[in-house]
Amino acid sequence: MKSIFLKRKSLAFLGLVCALIVAGCATSQTQKAGLKPAVDVSIYPTNSAGLPGKGPYQSWDGFKKVWAQRHAEWKQTKAADKGAVVFLGDSITQGWRSLSNDFSNLHVANRGISGDTTCGVWFRLDDDVIDLSPEAVVLLIGTNDIGLGADPADVADNIRHILQALRKSNHRMPIILCHVMPRADRNLHAEGKIMKLNSLLDEIAKSVKGVTVCDTWSIYADANGDCSKAEFPDLLHPNAIGYAKWVAALNPIFALVKIKKVN
Repeated sequence: MKSIFLKRKSLAFLGLVCALIVAGCATSQTQKAGLKPAVDVSIYPTNSAGLPGKGPYQSWDGFKKVWAQRHAEWKQTKAADKGAVVFLGDSITQGWRSLSNDFSNLHVANRGISGDTTCGVWFRLDDDVIDLSPEAVVLLIGTNDIGLGADPADVADNIRHILQALRKSNHRMPIILCHVMPRADRNLHAEGKIMKLNSLLDEIAKSVKGVTVCDTWSIYADANGDCSKAEFPDLLHPNAIGYAKWVAALNPIFALVKIKKVN
C-alpha cells in the first residue's frame, strides 16, 4: 500500500513538473515572438506594483469606477476612433467636452481619465492609444503626480518612456507634448515643481524625434505661477475661456506638423 501511495505521489509530482515546463515554454515562446502577457487595462491595478514607472499610486475614492467607466465607453467607440488625433491625459482632457467642435476639421478621440497619473497613462498606453493607430497624439499629464507629492524628475522620466513608446509604435506620427498647466488649488504652492517638470519636459522633447512642445504654462500663469479664476474657476480645471486658449496654442502646431484634416 505504501509503495502504491509513493508511486502516485511521484506521478503527481512529475505531472506538476511537466505542467511548469509547458508553461515556461509557452512564456518563452511569447517573449521570443515579442508579445506581452494579456493584461486587462480596463481594471485599475490594486496597488502600485501593478503599474509601470515611478511615483505615487492614485487611490482616491471613485477613481477605479471612473477608470472602468471610461474603458467601457471606449470599447464601444474603438473602431470609430481608429486613426484619430488622440488627446491623452487626465481630468483636464476628459473634461474637454467641446473637443470635437473645437477641432471640427479633425478626427479626434478623447482618452482622458479624471485623476490619472503618468503611471496610469503608461499602463494603458498600448490599448487606449497605440491600438488606435493614431494620426497624432496630444499629451497633457503630470499635474496629479505633482498633486500627490511626486518628484518632478520621476514624473518626467515616466513621460519620457511614454513618448519613446509612442515613437516606437510609429516613427512618423506627430506627438504634441503639452506643458503641465499652472494650478492654485488646495494651497499646494506647486508652481516650483511644475516649472521644474516643464523644464525637464523641454529637454526630453529635444531627445525624442517628432515631439513638439505646446506651451500650456505661460499662456495661463501669472507672475506668481498661478492660474486665474477667470480661466480656471476651481484653480485646477480650465473653463471655456481656458480651453479656447489651448485651442489657439495647438492650431499653429497642427498646421506645422501637417495633421490630416477630414474636411
